[in-house]
Amino acid sequence: MNILVVEDEPNNMKLITIILKKHGHETKEAYTGKEGIEKAAFFQPDVILMDIRLPDMDGFEATRKIKEIENIRNVPVIALTSYSKDDTMEKAIKAGCCGFLEKPINPVTIMDDIKGIIGAGGSCKYW
Repeated sequence: MNILVVEDEPNNMKLITIILKKHGHETKEAYTGKEGIEKAAFFQPDVILMDIRLPDMDGFEATRKIKEIENIRNVPVIALTSYSKDDTMEKAIKAGCCGFLEKPINPVTIMDDIKGIIGAGGSCKYW
């Protein structure tokens, strides 16, 4: 799978991409919402991991903008956040995310967590 990781914290980005690459996935990195939107449109990843707290716009807005782009609107977006508020998951789903992963991520279970959200076929279970 080709996975776009949108994450502004360098240490989190490094950890996530190392784990994904270890499991045989190609990764692209974006550190802002704008960069994430541009890279999603250009690279057309199979999955997007979207941090909610970004420096230029939140991950909800970035996800909504991605979902407006015809050729990538069906790419599953998984929210990544350290927020544990009950309404964060609801906001993520309303913005177009398939699901939600809490940070800090668990390196042992993250791949199973991603598969649990997008399903074996690589598409959002909620669509």
